[in-house]
Amino acid sequence: MQHQSEQPATGRSRAVRLDSFGGPEVLDVREIPAPQAGPGQVRVRVTAAGLNPMDWIMTADADTAARFGLSLPAGFGTDYAGVVDQVGAGVTGFAPGDRVFGGALSRAIADFVVVDAVGGTAANEAHHTPDGVDDRTAATLSIAGRTAAAALAVIDPGPDDTVLIGGAAGGVGVFAVQLARTAGARVIGTGSATSADFLRDLGAEPVTYGDGLADRVRALGGVTAAIDLHGTETVHTARELGLPDDRICTIATKLDGVPAANGANAPVDALEEIARLVAEGRLRVPIEASFPVEQFRPAAELQASRRVHGKVVIDL
Repeated sequence: MQHQSEQPATGRSRAVRLDSFGGPEVLDVREIPAPQAGPGQVRVRVTAAGLNPMDWIMTADADTAARFGLSLPAGFGTDYAGVVDQVGAGVTGFAPGDRVFGGALSRAIADFVVVDAVGGTAANEAHHTPDGVDDRTAATLSIAGRTAAAALAVIDPGPDDTVLIGGAAGGVGVFAVQLARTAGARVIGTGSATSADFLRDLGAEPVTYGDGLADRVRALGGVTAAIDLHGTETVHTARELGLPDDRICTIATKLDGVPAANGANAPVDALEEIARLVAEGRLRVPIEASFPVEQFRPAAELQASRRVHGKVVIDL
């Protein structure tokens, strides 16, 4: 049975679009035909969209975009939160008015997105937003939460572990630190000197990255596992400290012998568990800045600077 919202079946939608690959300068807000929910799909009226480094990485050039299945013209942004306003034939479990969050690959910054009701990846999914989780926060969970959960699943930390997390103040880091702490592990997080208080607030012991990192970590008592969320420095440090490769994980690069993780490898129930922890107040998502959709370009530039502590969100 198909339920239609009070929105007209046809209409227009604002959406951030690009006609050529490149940086934030190629993005523009356009008016496009509003997408319609087909069989097995739901349409969501988006209220907030969270930004991730992958948003601009995969639209930076044609070769990278092709690896993600993107072609021009393309949209921008993947994480979203909002309200179901249209339900296609054959859909169960969703109804107009339901608050939802999830992922819509490179098309989330728009008034409307259409996703499969039974999705399993951050590229195309919807989940019910728990009471107690606001839309801005819900719009930050999909990519970063899945990625952090996938990395934690590789090293499987417990109360006897001390985990070194490289790039701990970034969008994935805020989840990785808190999920490791929830598992009972001690966490040492690398970051700039200015991020020390931020990392302490998350539950990590801060250590500055750069030359001499292994000595600084050793002075804190050493580590039993490591996740590198930025490049390779944390991997090399972990190896220098004697960690076997199977207790090290990367997300941003690949090194022979070291397991790599991405959101597609996250446990099936990872996102629901993260949302539950947020609703219970056991996991918080620091939002450094939010922008109205008309200011999407400064928002994208801030995200691309890689100097963000927490998340950047677009309001629609």
